[in-house]
Amino acid sequence: MTMDSSDTLLADFAARIRHAAETNTALRIEGGGSKNFYGGPLHGEVLSTAAYCGVIAYEPTELVITARAGTPLAEIEAVLAERQQMLAFEPPRFSPASTIGGVVAAGLSGPRRLQAGAVRDFVLGTQVIDGQGRVLTFGGQVMKNVAGYDVSRVMAGSLGTLGLIAEVSLKVLPVPVAEATLRFACDQAEGILRVNRWGGQPLPISATAWHDGALLVRLSGAEAAVSAAQATLGGEGLESEVGRGFWQGLRDQSHPFFTTALQSGKNLWRLSLPSVAQPLDLPGPVLVEWGGALRWLNSDASSDKVRAAALAAGGHATLYRASDEAKLRAGGAFQPLSAGMAALNRNLKREFDPKGVFGPGRLYPDF
Repeated sequence: MTMDSSDTLLADFAARIRHAAETNTALRIEGGGSKNFYGGPLHGEVLSTAAYCGVIAYEPTELVITARAGTPLAEIEAVLAERQQMLAFEPPRFSPASTIGGVVAAGLSGPRRLQAGAVRDFVLGTQVIDGQGRVLTFGGQVMKNVAGYDVSRVMAGSLGTLGLIAEVSLKVLPVPVAEATLRFACDQAEGILRVNRWGGQPLPISATAWHDGALLVRLSGAEAAVSAAQATLGGEGLESEVGRGFWQGLRDQSHPFFTTALQSGKNLWRLSLPSVAQPLDLPGPVLVEWGGALRWLNSDASSDKVRAAALAAGGHATLYRASDEAKLRAGGAFQPLSAGMAALNRNLKREFDPKGVFGPGRLYPDF
């Protein structure tokens, strides 16, 4: 994409947003559409960022890449792979159409979040068009430039309800030299106990997953560190290709747990809990990630029961995949906010999108 064409597209985005604000027309921002299932029911005219694509800058020695929102995630990863680098938060690749803008807007992280951190931890800067059609720049393209850094991080997980993410600068990391996957037979409670105990030790654990009586642990780092950890932990070592396939399926949610959940007709819940929380007394298959902090539940239990259980354990529950009707009955996809947090979110929405143009009801039903 040439500079002239990118400037024209950016101007077109801003003009359309201003017109929407003037005419009280709702807009929903969409890149590849691969995450349309996430959040509340979709409302508004589609404002596609797919044409606004391309890597703007990549500095391997600085560990920073900057790209336009519509750039396919696959393209970003291919560029990084040439220099043995990666997006360490391992965003799920739901389809070849997934875009880097959608990655940031959804704020979904993969198995390596346990070790590396979440999407928001890697956002260094953003260019955003707000609800008044203003092009705003926050943060920078280098790690030491933190001006406006928190504003950029707010965009991660906002699902396009605060503004159109036009460009994003992300911190990247080197691909680990060595990786290995270990398997342990145990129940859920024992699996959670083990990963929390190991989490307090200097072990190169980059991902964990418990499901159906088996705990899998990924080790990543220098050859010597991975070998030493294997000797310390024991367990059954998986073939490299088998291990990579498992973590790829978990990252992209093509693992049988997720495909079965989609076919079951039940709701798929995403529970964020303290890592040490005991297994919840809820019906349905469970998959546990992030050292116990992320728990997937495929269940026909009522939303009140699931959310009450998550709250009692010190966490919260998101209705991750369900019909629009189920989300409406549940009071929204995301756990209702406290009065204070709701006020804070409304104020933030008002600052960025005073006319409520972007994605009404996508995060919370009333704003």
